[in-house]
Amino acid sequence: MKFDKSIKIAPSILSADFSNFGEECLAIENQGADLVHIDVMDGHFVPNLSIGPEVIKKLRPLTKKIFDVHLMISPVDNFIKDFADAGADIITFHPEATTDISKTIKLIKDQNKKVGISLKPKSKIDLIQNYLKEIDLVLIMSVEPGFGGQKFMPEVLEKTKAIRSLINKKSLNVDVEIDGGINFENCSKAKNAGANILVSGSTVFKENKGDLKKNIEILRNN
Repeated sequence: MKFDKSIKIAPSILSADFSNFGEECLAIENQGADLVHIDVMDGHFVPNLSIGPEVIKKLRPLTKKIFDVHLMISPVDNFIKDFADAGADIITFHPEATTDISKTIKLIKDQNKKVGISLKPKSKIDLIQNYLKEIDLVLIMSVEPGFGGQKFMPEVLEKTKAIRSLINKKSLNVDVEIDGGINFENCSKAKNAGANILVSGSTVFKENKGDLKKNIEILRNN
């Protein structure tokens, strides 16, 4: 079954053309995306580097879309204010990247931003289930974080179902987002498992000769 929350599509900006980052951001704005997903990697928590707050600050005036910022950095607390000031609307962190989950949640809320917590493929639900009432979003990673273009790991679907079930039992208004290898073939499985936000990079920017509008609509409606 599909859940009542409307399906939202969040193109992953790291799959865009870096030489035309601004234009790609504008294109996302005009072609039906609901959020812009921005992965931030530090080369320490995950084995890759990406963009920092200055790039987000430059992109912020180009679109009114929600900036969904996924911080794969440790220790995460030191950087929350920087990304909040740069224009993040949602700040998502990993429980393994902090020594005090409640403190990190409070730091994000103190910046008047929405709070997300992400679970890597092998991370247990137990890490976050006591914090569901305090947050706005759970991000399920369906690949090992660090690099784009990886193959979807179907074993995370059971975790997605379990998270959605917990949220529904508690009658919470928490989004379930899934990120990693989402394409036209598996997007319906992710939605049926309870995800209502799909992050997609390669599929949005590269399928159908880069027809963003078409690709976003297929992901939304498949």
